[in-house]
Amino acid sequence: MFLDARQHFDGDLNVLVNCAGIGGPAAPVEDLSYEDWRRCIAVNLDATFLCTRAAAASMKSTGAGSIINISSTAGLYGYPLRSAYASAKWGVIGFTKSMAMELGPSGVRVNAICPGSVSGARMDSVIANEANAKGIAAEQIRERYRKTCSLRTFIEASDIADMAVFLASAAAQRVTGQAISVDGHVENPGSLDE
Repeated sequence: MFLDARQHFDGDLNVLVNCAGIGGPAAPVEDLSYEDWRRCIAVNLDATFLCTRAAAASMKSTGAGSIINISSTAGLYGYPLRSAYASAKWGVIGFTKSMAMELGPSGVRVNAICPGSVSGARMDSVIANEANAKGIAAEQIRERYRKTCSLRTFIEASDIADMAVFLASAAAQRVTGQAISVDGHVENPGSLDE
C-alpha cells in the first residue's frame, strides 16, 4: 500500500491518517469472546501500529511529516459494555504519545483525534447494538448520547476531517503528542448508563 502511494504521488509520504476502525462487540465482559476482543484490538490498534511502522522510515528520512491517529472519546473516559473498543482506543492514545516522543527528534509530528459520537450509519449500528445489549429502545440510547454532549448534537464527519487538515498543515507545526477531542464537549460520559 505504501509503495503504491509513493509511486502514485511521485514522492515522499508527508501525511498519514490512521482511520481504520470497528465498533467491536457490545456486551458485558463475561459475555465477550476472545475472538471478538482480538478482532477489535487488531483493527483499531494493530492497524495503527502497522501503518505507522510502514510510514515512519520515509517520514524520518525527509525530516518532516504528520501522523494523525483516530482514537475516540471512549479512549479518554472508558465505555461500559464496549471494553474492547475503549481499550483499543486508549491504546491508540498511548501509542500516539509514544510515537510523538520517538519520531519528534526527526521532525515527525504525531497526534490523535478523539471524535465523539459521529452521525451516520456506523453510529446507527452502535446505537442499535447497545440498545439490544441493554434491552431498551434505540431512540433512548440516541438521546442519552445527545445528553452527554454540551452542544447536544452528534458530530459530523466533516468536523473530524477539518481537524485532520489542520493537524496536517503548517499551522499545527508545533502540535504533537496531543489527544484532541472533537466531540462538542462530552461533559458526562457516565450519563449513558442513567
